[in-house]
Amino acid sequence: MHAIILAGGKGVRLRPYTTRLPKPLVPIGDEFSILEIVLRQLAQQGFSDVTLAIGYLGDLIRSYVGDGGKWGLRIDYHTEDSPLGTIGPVLNLRDRLPAEFLVMNGDVLTDLDYADLLDNHVRCGAPMTVATYCRQVKVDFGVLTSRAGHIVDFTEKPTLNYQVSMGVYGVSRDTLADYLPGVPLGFDELVLDLLAKSTPPAEYRFDGYWLDIGRPDDYDRANAEFDRLRGTLLKGV
Repeated sequence: MHAIILAGGKGVRLRPYTTRLPKPLVPIGDEFSILEIVLRQLAQQGFSDVTLAIGYLGDLIRSYVGDGGKWGLRIDYHTEDSPLGTIGPVLNLRDRLPAEFLVMNGDVLTDLDYADLLDNHVRCGAPMTVATYCRQVKVDFGVLTSRAGHIVDFTEKPTLNYQVSMGVYGVSRDTLADYLPGVPLGFDELVLDLLAKSTPPAEYRFDGYWLDIGRPDDYDRANAEFDRLRGTLLKGV
């Protein structure tokens, strides 16, 4: 099984932590970086090959990860000379990828079973499978619904539930056949294209632990929770 980890972003929202370190290398707890946790999880779940799409401070990632042998993985690299979006880096790798593979962001902390997601993707035959998570959004205002100049409904400070993308996807190589390598392509664009073609992505719902470490508050939370969650995130370590 092959996974592509997107690790080329500048991590602007996580500054100042990412001023000198790429976001996947910021430490969680006392021993591990985000990226090492992900690599250990992939190895434990049976993945053999990983491609790291790197850019900003990519040489630090190369030095830290090496060839992946310390985790029992074969790791290679693809360097982005300019930002290509979420899916854009994958287009440059298309010809060397298996028919079905995993794509994920390099800043995700979760106990998701990546292997099961990919297995479900293969079995369902969808062009793409998106791991989703229920996120609650609290609105701090009274919400009005109006029609023809009159208020017809009112809810005081509601909590809204949304299924959001976790930044982890099962992808079929044929899904990317019509896209030009070297041109930016975002996850949003790909999903909208698939919907327009009436070939919708499949959903893989997940209700375990998931944290997208995009902001300083998220990073502080990850460190505060890590000791409690270590056994769940890193089984046997």
